[in-house]
Amino acid sequence: MNGDATVVGGGLAGLVAAARLAEAGVDVTLYERRPDVGGRVRTETVDGFTLDRGFQVLFSSYPAVERELGPDAADALDLRRFAPGATICRPGSRSVLSDPLRDPRGALPSLLNDEVSVSDKLRTLALRYDLSKRDEGDFFRGPDASIREYLRDWGFADDYVEHFVEPFYGGITLDRSLSTSKHVFEYTFRAMSRGAIGVPAGGMAAIPEALAARAREAGVAIETGADVESVRTAGQGRIPFRTGSGDAEGATVELADGTTRETDAVVVATTPPEARRLTRVESIPAEGVPNVTGWYTLPAGESFETSKRILLNAAGESPNAVVPMSEVAPEYAPAGRALLTATFLGEEPLDRPADALRGDVRDALAAWHPDRDFAGLETVDVHRVRFAQFAQPPGVHADLPHPDDPEGPVVLAGDYTEWSSIQGALESGRAAAAAATRHL
Repeated sequence: MNGDATVVGGGLAGLVAAARLAEAGVDVTLYERRPDVGGRVRTETVDGFTLDRGFQVLFSSYPAVERELGPDAADALDLRRFAPGATICRPGSRSVLSDPLRDPRGALPSLLNDEVSVSDKLRTLALRYDLSKRDEGDFFRGPDASIREYLRDWGFADDYVEHFVEPFYGGITLDRSLSTSKHVFEYTFRAMSRGAIGVPAGGMAAIPEALAARAREAGVAIETGADVESVRTAGQGRIPFRTGSGDAEGATVELADGTTRETDAVVVATTPPEARRLTRVESIPAEGVPNVTGWYTLPAGESFETSKRILLNAAGESPNAVVPMSEVAPEYAPAGRALLTATFLGEEPLDRPADALRGDVRDALAAWHPDRDFAGLETVDVHRVRFAQFAQPPGVHADLPHPDDPEGPVVLAGDYTEWSSIQGALESGRAAAAAATRHL
């Protein structure tokens, strides 16, 4: 295929779009304003600890993971897996709720868990079976409702929803109120029953690094530290220019330093607010959901073991959950140190002092483990992300923008064209590449 394309943004969607276009024979340049690629999927190192920006995990069964990263993606990324299910915590009490079909060792503790009735445990298995029969294309279509309404219609008791689903899906949707679309619940619930949840041994940044390596191998020129100021098409006052395949509409990409690039097609793969600014497509979601993640360590030599399960706060909302990162991925912490992650939901934690957040984590851990002393808990870092996901209330997915919504040879790539997830971002990159080829 002849022609050239410019990709604006080096997150997951932009990297997939760039790689696919280059593999189809297109001359591709990708501009990323940060010093490195990755978008919201980023990893930092602080005092020897590996910190993923925000609490992020990879669902190994997402179809786009195999499609874009290869059938052996989990092995290539050296994925460190969480145990299925979670531990429901309240003062003086911890009880395991797991998937007996994927975690036989957790079957007995789950059966004895008195936080959830036997009928709700059986109902969970029935829901698992029902969703397993659904075709991939059936999700995110049809009538919608909130997760809370959906579970009520299935007959789940309030205790099950409040003690398990609220904190567990609060971590996935960043919405403990469960007012998120039921489509998100259905898709992720099925994904968890089919595969593992984990993190690469080298941090979540290993995912965009693998995509960038694929893009470069295909011939993509990746330019970091390059901030795009505007994208203009012929319909906005420019004259069409001649390309290798004849007269075409074309577009101009202008960088913040004043340089410009004439191109046959543009893929805008930035954050939703920036994509709105560059393309003026009003259907791009503007409302974001925040997330605050705190990273904590115990004094040297003190361990913390949860059998690799997430600890859910059933008695309060701060923190929503605590995650044993170094137990799941020992590479995330220096030798002899334990690394814990705590998630905080809503607007209030964005402005709370780090010491106050640490105090909440320390008090929660002490209440859940009355035989332990957590006075020495130390803060490693706190990440405050104001736009961690776009909001996904019921019905939102039917009104999301199409990749071809911008004027001229400009297309959109981002999870906001699919649904907010790594699956959505990867799939949107594939769709954007297909849309861009129609302009070449």
